[in-house]
Amino acid sequence: MSLPLPKEELPEKIRRFGDPAAPTPARTMAAKGLVPVKGTDLVTLLVQLSADSDEGVRSAADGTLRGLPDEVLRPAVTAPLHPEILDGLLRYVQKEQSLLEELAANRATPHATVAKIAKQCDVHTAERIATDQVRLLEHPEIIEALYKNRSTRMSTVDRLVELAARNGVELTGVATFAAHVEAIQGQLIIEETPEEELPSDAMFFEALAADDDEDAIETDRVDGTEEIREKHRPLAFRIGEMSIAEKVRLALIGDAAARALLVRDSNKLVSMAAVTSPATKDVEAARMAASKQISDDILRYIGNRRDWLGNYELKKNLVFNPKTPMGVSMNFLSHLRANDLRTLARSKNVPAGLRAAARNRVTKRDK
Repeated sequence: MSLPLPKEELPEKIRRFGDPAAPTPARTMAAKGLVPVKGTDLVTLLVQLSADSDEGVRSAADGTLRGLPDEVLRPAVTAPLHPEILDGLLRYVQKEQSLLEELAANRATPHATVAKIAKQCDVHTAERIATDQVRLLEHPEIIEALYKNRSTRMSTVDRLVELAARNGVELTGVATFAAHVEAIQGQLIIEETPEEELPSDAMFFEALAADDDEDAIETDRVDGTEEIREKHRPLAFRIGEMSIAEKVRLALIGDAAARALLVRDSNKLVSMAAVTSPATKDVEAARMAASKQISDDILRYIGNRRDWLGNYELKKNLVFNPKTPMGVSMNFLSHLRANDLRTLARSKNVPAGLRAAARNRVTKRDK
């Protein structure tokens, strides 16, 4: 069922105004708030009319709803209203965190609506949502939304991952779930959410604030050495102090700078979480493919991602990287442009077998 509701689903007091089949002038008057209806009935009526088939009615109801004071909306977000009404009310309270928190805590609010709230709410609302274990286990998408929400405390995420794993719930919408479960095995998880954030929570938030979409690694074009850009040294320091679970989550919700550092981590859980993050695109993977500080497992993964192989720079970087497994490099020899193939044939930085294969191809092309 969706809005507008059939009149039978509406409170009796407002049926004559909220009935989709009622005369348009009557619905328009109601949408403007010019009918003798108050309190939660008024809010219900306006949300109903905000989905009306008539554009004029919808627009009037929308304007009236947006003008309602918090003292009118607050009783509505806590009342056991129809689930579709509560879901429709979300758009009108999402900028007021105190109302949003109450809407999320309302047991009549649909699970899917709470998941929407969990995606973008502030830390206090996230903590409130995270206390309702029954709802979380009934609708794991809420846990997934909290995991990806950058405002959710890291300690809370650890607790939620442990809750899901203990109850046999797999978070299919979180690419790093299995790695996170492995990372926290044997770790002491605080059962109750602390009222104040832990020092590790603060450090994680600081790392997110220092992260951006720029590559954190600067490569010298002459000798190929890699250094952390000056602006990203604080981020690198914070990452160095993180637990494996924190790094794994950062690989998923962080930006390119964090992933550029994490993909070089010595722990395979972390490095694979960075390269397999849904946010990692082919351009970013091409930069990773040029690095001599990442493992051959990462290079093999990049070389086997078919959706990335339209990027010529990525294939070229793989072939020229001496750490790339020979089988992967050989696959892309035929993709190299003539000038790059000649350069490869003369390179002393790649395995002799690859260099010889490149020379053979150059000879055949010249003939």
